[in-house]
Amino acid sequence: MANRVSTTTNTKLLPKVVDTILGSNVFATRMLANAQRWQGEKIRKAVKIEKNTLGGSFSGFDTFSTSAVDTRRNLEFDAKFYEIPVVLPLDEISKNKADASRVLDLMALEMESSAEDMADDIGTLFYGIGTGNGGKDFLGLEAIVDDGTNAATYGGLSRTTFPTLKSTVTASGGTLTLLKMATLYSDIASGSVKPTLGLCDQTVFNLYEQLLQPQERIAKDVPMMRKGGEMIGGTGFTGLFYKNFPIVADEKATAQTLYFINEDFMEWRALPVALTEPVSFSMTDIQGNDYTNVKGLGFSWSNWIKPTNQASIVGHIYLGGELWSSNPKRHGKLTGISSV
Repeated sequence: MANRVSTTTNTKLLPKVVDTILGSNVFATRMLANAQRWQGEKIRKAVKIEKNTLGGSFSGFDTFSTSAVDTRRNLEFDAKFYEIPVVLPLDEISKNKADASRVLDLMALEMESSAEDMADDIGTLFYGIGTGNGGKDFLGLEAIVDDGTNAATYGGLSRTTFPTLKSTVTASGGTLTLLKMATLYSDIASGSVKPTLGLCDQTVFNLYEQLLQPQERIAKDVPMMRKGGEMIGGTGFTGLFYKNFPIVADEKATAQTLYFINEDFMEWRALPVALTEPVSFSMTDIQGNDYTNVKGLGFSWSNWIKPTNQASIVGHIYLGGELWSSNPKRHGKLTGISSV
């Protein structure tokens, strides 16, 4: 560029930051958007793990069994916590605030960007096993939707001792077929209890699309929020339907895996962090990702803290709670999918 132009023309900074890093985060967004409030020290849920088989037909003076049968146990889950720091030096803030024509507020932008990065991290954990960082990570689908291979115990109970806590895990043998999907569906459905969501990465999503007839390849918007069994609100994600429930591509999903989830038995239980404030800032300065707003998703903010020996400010964004399922039997997955 000629100096005669650069020395006489202002540089215009457009009033948005384009995100070239973060991608889709479907499952975490749906779970966090439908959070249930934490109560008590732990999550405790009574589950029936065996049937009382002592009943039977009788006549006359037949003697009945009077044995007691212990058919229930408690699932138990502790709260987990996650944080991300937001740190800014005061000299940078001073320069930003001194610019009367600034198009972006440095403090607001940094809070927004860090909140999105944290939500992205949570999305990765929600597909994990929960054993990372010394077991401090949130539980993920690889632990919940499991037959004991990844997580031998679940909610403090052995999946070997109590096999009804196992999910259906089926090796696809490399190929995805409608028959394999139908078999998985049948294994986890019962009467009116059916899967509500399918999750996979973009590669598996594209393979599923190849199984559909041209007239069946109709992509529909799937709302990000679900309440009372119905989809509500939100701009939604694009999904292809199978047996009347959506299959959605999620960049966080485990590779070569197709999950069938029953969200009636899956939830994020949120525990607000003490002495913090709910995150109330909306995502207005960053475009190019799905994180339009983390407000109301259970994130909280420490407010700005001034160190005693530095010209800076520090804040922390927190998320507390646990991802869990009251009935892993109603979820399943096909693994090792690489072709059709």
